[in-house]
This record gives sequence, C-alpha cells and structure tokens, in this order.
Amino acid sequence: MKKEFAVIGLGRFGSSICKALAEEGMEVMAIDIDEDRVNEFSMIASHAVVGDTTDETVIKSLGIRNFDHVIVAIGDNIQASILTTLILKEAGVKKITVKAQNDYHEKVLSKIGADFVIHPERDMGRRIAHKLVSNNVLDYLELSDEHSIVEIVANERISGHTIIDLDIRAKYGINIVAIKRREEIIVSPQANEKIQYNDIMIVIGADVDINRFEKKLLG
Repeated sequence: MKKEFAVIGLGRFGSSICKALAEEGMEVMAIDIDEDRVNEFSMIASHAVVGDTTDETVIKSLGIRNFDHVIVAIGDNIQASILTTLILKEAGVKKITVKAQNDYHEKVLSKIGADFVIHPERDMGRRIAHKLVSNNVLDYLELSDEHSIVEIVANERISGHTIIDLDIRAKYGINIVAIKRREEIIVSPQANEKIQYNDIMIVIGADVDINRFEKKLLG
C-alpha cells in the first residue's frame, strides 16, 4: 500500500528526500514558496505546489492532515520551520519529521511536538569522523546519543573464530545482528557461525562498548 508524503522545502535536503520517495513509488506532494523550485518537481512528485506553509489557511487547503508523513525541510528560515511544524501539529498530522539547523532549533522542534528531528550536517560529520579514525569501520549510523549500528570488517585476528568463541555479547555487551559475506547476507547469525576474513559484521550496541570491541579485538 502506497504511503502519502508531503515534503515542505525543496532545497538540497528536501529535494533529495522528494526524489528518493518518488523513486520508491510513493505518493509525494512537493511544496515550496519558490515557484521555480516547484516547477522543477512538477514531473517528479505526484503533486508540486507553490505555497507559504506558515499560513494556516494554506495548510488546510492542501489537506496535509491526511498525509501519512510530512517532512519539513525548510533550510534557511528557522522561524518558518518552527511555525510550519506548529501548524502541522495543531492540524493533526500523523507524523512530522523536521530538519534542524542547530541544537537550539532542535530543542524547540522537540518541545512543540515534532515526531522526528534530524540534523543532517551534524550527523554526517559524526559519521565521517568515525570512519576516518578507524580502519575497520565501513559505515556508522547513530541511533541515539549513546547507541549506534556499525559495519566492521573482520580482520585476521578474529577470522576463523565462531561468534561463541569470541563471546562478543558477554565481553562487550554488543550484538552482531548480521554478516555480509560477499553476495550473501546472514541475518541473526547463529552462535556457531564462523567469522571469515573480510566479513562485514553489522554490530549494534552502546558507543562505548563498540569502541572497546574495535580497540581490544580489532586493534
């Protein structure tokens, strides 16, 4: 069943989300106050609309409360972002995701009821930094301030050992939720699964525990 999304703000971030959702076959309404930006999405989104979403009457006229998820991607106007989020919340929108410009903006959005607040520049910076400081980390996804999912490449030190041999969960408090092995993906690997050289282990846990695992086991 297709979900209906509305993307408000067609800057770089909003544009990329709008295109990705459309490519997934979702119903997408693209909204921006700039007519030129809207025209660019007339053939991409299901509907492309010029509108000022800080105006409550505009929100009501577009029927946005009926959408499954609204993404507020207004990039350069914090006041417009906050006011739009507030109007959407009061209109009864089911799920609202908002792009935050800074930590203060994020705090305000959370207080007025945004369901999800994302901070793409900060989060990407953390992701890149984590990859730069570790030779074994391929990718890094922050789940919260203290927990992450990390892709770690198995080296010679642990290849040939089973998961139970390594006793990762007991020693480090983390879990291997999947293993990528060339074209194969092993989901929820068994305790007797033998780790092979260059396996990509998808690990979930607290950041401090993942860091201990990287340093002590992988070197």
